[in-house]
Amino acid sequence: MFDILILILALILFSVLAFRRISAIILGPVVSIFVIVLARLPMFETLLGPYMIAAAGYIQKFFLVFFVGAIFGAIMEDTRAAESIARGLVKITKGRWAAPVVMIITGVLTYGGVSGFVVFFAMYPIALQLFKNTNISRRLIPAAISAGAWTWSMSGPGSPSIQNIIPMRYLGTGSTAALIPAIVGALGQLILIFLWLEYRGKSLRRRGYEFNDPSLKALDEVAATAEDGIELPNPWLSAIPAIAILVTFNILKLPVEGAVTIGIILGILLLWKQRNGANEWISTLNRGSINSATAILNTAIVVGFAGVVKVTTGFDKIISSLKNLKLSPMIFVAITSAIASGAAGSASGGLGIAYEALKDTYVNMGVSLEYVHRISVIAAGTFDTLPHQGAQITLLAICGLTHKEGYFDIAITQIIIPILVLLALVIPMASMGL
Repeated sequence: MFDILILILALILFSVLAFRRISAIILGPVVSIFVIVLARLPMFETLLGPYMIAAAGYIQKFFLVFFVGAIFGAIMEDTRAAESIARGLVKITKGRWAAPVVMIITGVLTYGGVSGFVVFFAMYPIALQLFKNTNISRRLIPAAISAGAWTWSMSGPGSPSIQNIIPMRYLGTGSTAALIPAIVGALGQLILIFLWLEYRGKSLRRRGYEFNDPSLKALDEVAATAEDGIELPNPWLSAIPAIAILVTFNILKLPVEGAVTIGIILGILLLWKQRNGANEWISTLNRGSINSATAILNTAIVVGFAGVVKVTTGFDKIISSLKNLKLSPMIFVAITSAIASGAAGSASGGLGIAYEALKDTYVNMGVSLEYVHRISVIAAGTFDTLPHQGAQITLLAICGLTHKEGYFDIAITQIIIPILVLLALVIPMASMGL
C-alpha cells in the first residue's frame, strides 16, 4: 500500500507546486527525486536512465512538430492574421451568441494550426469587445477561449494539434483515426459547450453579473481597447496558410512537420507587408523558434517523471488493480489517459506518459489502436484542466480573473462535458465497432 501512496503523494506534490506556478523544468526532476527517495530506487542510475530516456525520447519524437508549430504561431500573431480571421468571423455573427462565438472562433483558429497560447492573446481583446457589446459577464471569457482551444478542436479528426499527433507517432494511427466516433465526439462537445456558454451568459446576467461587474478586478484600459488604428490583413488572405496546413496534412497526407512548413512559407509570402522588412521577419522567426524549445522542454521534463513512475513497484500495483476491476478496455484507456494528464497538468505530457508506460498494455487488451487514439486524446483533455494547469493559470491572468471567478465554467466545459461525451457517445460507438 505504501508503494501506491508514494505515487499519490507525488501527484499531490506536483499539483500543489504547479498551482504555485513553479516551472515544469523544476517540477519534473524534483518530484522524480521525491519518488526515487521514497521508493528506494538508485538515485543517479534512475535519473540518468529511465528519467532521461523518457524525456529524450519525447524530444526526439516531437521536437520538429513543436518547432514548426511555434514558428507558424508567431507568424500568425505578429502579422495579426489570427486577429483578422477572428474579427471576420465576428462580423458574420453580427454580435450574437457572444460567448459561444468566441469559443467557435478560437476552435477554428486552433483547428487551423494556431497554438493555444497565440489564440489566448489574439482572442482576448476581441472577446472583451464582444462581451462588452452584448453585456455578458467577463467571468465567461476564460472558459469561452480555452474551451475552443482544448476540446473539440484539439481532439477532433484531422486536427494538426500536438495531442492528435502524439498517438499517430506512438500507435501508428492516422489523423482521422476512429473517424465516425471522432466526428460525433467533436460535434457533441461543440454543441454542449455552445449551449452551456449561452445558458451561463444569460443566467449570470439575470443574477446581476454583467460586463461592468464591480466585484471583478478593474479592466486594463490598454487591453480593453481592441482597435489600435493598425490595418489588419485581409481575413481571407490570412486564412490561406491555415487552410493549406489542413489540406496538405489530411488530404495530401504530408507529415505534420511538412504541412506546417508549407503554412509557414505561405504565411511569409502572403503576409510579408505586415512586418516592416526582413529584420522584423527574422525577429518573428527567432521568437517562434525560442518558444518551441521552451514548450517542448517543459513537456519532456514532465514526461521524464513518467519514466521514473513506470519503474516503481507502486505503478505495477496500480495497473494490476485497475485490471482486476474488470473495467472495459476502453474505459481503462480513458481512465489511465485522464489520470496521466491530470498528473502532468498537460494533455500532451499526459499522453506521452500514458503511451510510454501503457502502450503494450493497451495492445494486449485487444482494443483497436484507432479507438485507443481517439479515446485517449479526448480523455487527456479532461483532467489536464485541473486547477494546477499552467495554461489555465496564464489565461486567467491575461483576463484579470481569479480561479474563484473564472474556473467553474472552465471545469464544466473542459472536464465535465468531454467526460459526458466520452461515456455517452464515443465509447459506446467504439464498442459497437463504428
